[in-house]
Amino acid sequence: MEKILLVEDEANFGAVLRDYLQMNDYDVTLVEDGEAGWKAYNQGAYRLCILDVMMPKKDGFTLAKEIRERDTDTPIIFLTARSLQEDVLKGFKTGADDYITKPFDSEELLLRIRAILKRTQQTEEEEPISDQEEFEFGEFHFHHRFHQLTHQGETERLSPKESDLLRLLLVHRNDLLTRETALRTLWGDDNYFNARSMDVFISKLRKRFKVDPRIKIDNVHGKGFCMIIPE
Repeated sequence: MEKILLVEDEANFGAVLRDYLQMNDYDVTLVEDGEAGWKAYNQGAYRLCILDVMMPKKDGFTLAKEIRERDTDTPIIFLTARSLQEDVLKGFKTGADDYITKPFDSEELLLRIRAILKRTQQTEEEEPISDQEEFEFGEFHFHHRFHQLTHQGETERLSPKESDLLRLLLVHRNDLLTRETALRTLWGDDNYFNARSMDVFISKLRKRFKVDPRIKIDNVHGKGFCMIIPE
């Protein structure tokens, strides 16, 4: 039985949601504020976290950021009563895998949970997208397996997803990487939420390469991306 951490400060709503997920064969730990959520996360091994955004003591964004500093792989779904675009983008920037606005149908959440867990399971079982682990380009050295990007002796550690996306771009260097290919290869599905998540990672990579203006990740309108690297 897969374990889910549910952090929701509305006691009645949280209990109903916990019971519904348990009826669908998930082992759910329910806590009612962000600090309790952080404590519970550190005491268990969860396949997925569901976090309310607006909570006492510690909000969902802060809790997700703390989780992501320690764990880049466990999927996170945000629950929120707000649907403002800036909130959605902030959620994805903290590493969320999905974002659902209250009120919502419990079955919709269940379907999203199943899709995310299926996708992450497929990703864990997939063959690597390339056998190449190290790349030299421009002023950079990139080691995919160690998630390390080095520029003039200074090394940064990338998240696993950021590292996988960079390798995919490098495999397609100076050629088109379609959005569909990237999303299906790394996220397992090319839906809206995954597309926005990928855009956040593209923006992060672009910022890393600003120190070498020869390296560019160009948008190909309506199609995807092309990582420009001088030969």
